[in-house]
Amino acid sequence: MAAGADTFPRYRLMVLAAVMVGFGLVLTWQLVRWQVVERDRFVHMVEDRPTGDEQRSLRRGRILDRRGHPLALDTIEYQITATPRWINRPEEISAVASRLSVLLDLPLEEVTAKLSSDAPWVLLRHRVPREVGEELREWDILGVQVTPRPRRGYPEGTLAAHLLGFVTEDRQGFYGVEGYYDRLLAFPERLGEKDEITGTMTSFTTAGALPFDPAQIAAESSPDLVLTVDRMIQYVAEEELAAAISQHQASGGTVIVMDPRSGAILAMASRMVYDPERYDESPPEHWSDPAVTWDYEPGSVFKVVTAAAALDSGLAQPGSIFEDKGMVEVGGRPIYNWDRQAHGEVTLTEGVVSSLNTVMAQISTQLGPKRFYAYLQRFGFGRPTYVDLAGESKGQLKLPSDAEWHESDLGTNAFGQGLAVTPLQMACAVAAIANRGTMMVPHVLQEIVGEDQTWSRHPTVAQQVVTSEAAERLTEVLIQAAEKGAPKSIVPGYTVAGKSGTAEIPIPGGYDPQATIASFVGFAPARDPRFLILVKVDRPQDTPWGAAVAAPVFRNIAQRLFVIMDIPPDGE
Repeated sequence: MAAGADTFPRYRLMVLAAVMVGFGLVLTWQLVRWQVVERDRFVHMVEDRPTGDEQRSLRRGRILDRRGHPLALDTIEYQITATPRWINRPEEISAVASRLSVLLDLPLEEVTAKLSSDAPWVLLRHRVPREVGEELREWDILGVQVTPRPRRGYPEGTLAAHLLGFVTEDRQGFYGVEGYYDRLLAFPERLGEKDEITGTMTSFTTAGALPFDPAQIAAESSPDLVLTVDRMIQYVAEEELAAAISQHQASGGTVIVMDPRSGAILAMASRMVYDPERYDESPPEHWSDPAVTWDYEPGSVFKVVTAAAALDSGLAQPGSIFEDKGMVEVGGRPIYNWDRQAHGEVTLTEGVVSSLNTVMAQISTQLGPKRFYAYLQRFGFGRPTYVDLAGESKGQLKLPSDAEWHESDLGTNAFGQGLAVTPLQMACAVAAIANRGTMMVPHVLQEIVGEDQTWSRHPTVAQQVVTSEAAERLTEVLIQAAEKGAPKSIVPGYTVAGKSGTAEIPIPGGYDPQATIASFVGFAPARDPRFLILVKVDRPQDTPWGAAVAAPVFRNIAQRLFVIMDIPPDGE
């Protein structure tokens, strides 16, 4: 019994020893294989592995305005770190700390404490300008590391900040052009691949007929983008908008300048603005572009669309008579004019010039829900414009098939209440009238410039929204609407077509009695338009009216554009 007991433990020890020896042999072989036999292959695998940080550190394409001025480009800044154990003598720490505190603009006590610490690595300054970093590199201080880091720079400061967007610390583009064309600017070789976050293919097909095939552009090394935006026009738009907001103590606003013939955006300005190089110092609500992401009820400028539907459908002509009794009821809801007056027999033209809600409600009800909403959809409301800017909203348009739609919406929608649009949607709708009924896809990209080839973007037709004859008749109506309804929009010597609007702001339970959105949208020269301008001023404090607040901004921008664009006079 005892002999058997002694044998069993000895047997288990031998088995355990054999297993351990075997395990040791396997481990030894793996170490030999990794460090000797296949060392070169594993080294190459590690060196060639593309990490996210390494990818994002590659050159990012520049963004230029239509004249070639850089709006966004890569620059270099430096990160300053130190290894305290390499600077270990007290006199050495004191000398190095004194020099660094002056150059890096840091308290001497803070630098001394970091250099005296037991930490293997300390951060002195996360970001310093290029000239500071290069000077420190020339000092060549043992134990102080000067690491170059690419940074996105915006030479024009806050100019066109919303339109451009920004690039984060990890080199990823957000908002505007930087967000929409992030992969093209940073990783052209990955165009057409599925996006890991959204699951969609990156081909930019929603922006219309873009000028390149992803297979062609994939060979390029971070190509540059040339925009349709003109730096001079952008400056004018921002300056005039800022002046109007200050004058009327408004809470914000937007200006869009575009070429109605091509859909090219020449300028897009909004307040509140932020610095894209220091985006993290501004609240996130300032980052998105109000021109494409913020919905609002447009008010009377929307009457341009209702009048277009009347003319195109044959329901009315500019001289057709409507009876204005000061009130009309639609779906059980009474609709009044802005002045609460009855104007008697008026023409369609007079209804637009005097901005009569009752006339517009009569048009929409006579058209009926099916035809009226078909026109609104044809003009692009309720869907994105597919502009090549990140974060676009589609607005809000209730249709008769929707459960929340009410018959009264047929009346209120006719004069821009009860629906919501983005400023760009409204600008594109009126631009279609300026372009003889043809709506173009709005865009900011003009060219893609590679190392050996340039791709030019061609204008893309969205659709024909009304006939050219209807658009021309409406243009004549809008000339009178500008001259008589908003005379402060007129530039002597030039013919202007446009419409002002004073929109109420919805709040729970109704509309804010103390606030409005003042707007004006127009184009010039009216019969051969070179530009369209939409002006939107939020919550002006001194006067609520679009004709008084927004129309002068249109005039101020237009008269400067006539000079910049060398447009000769066409009127008296």
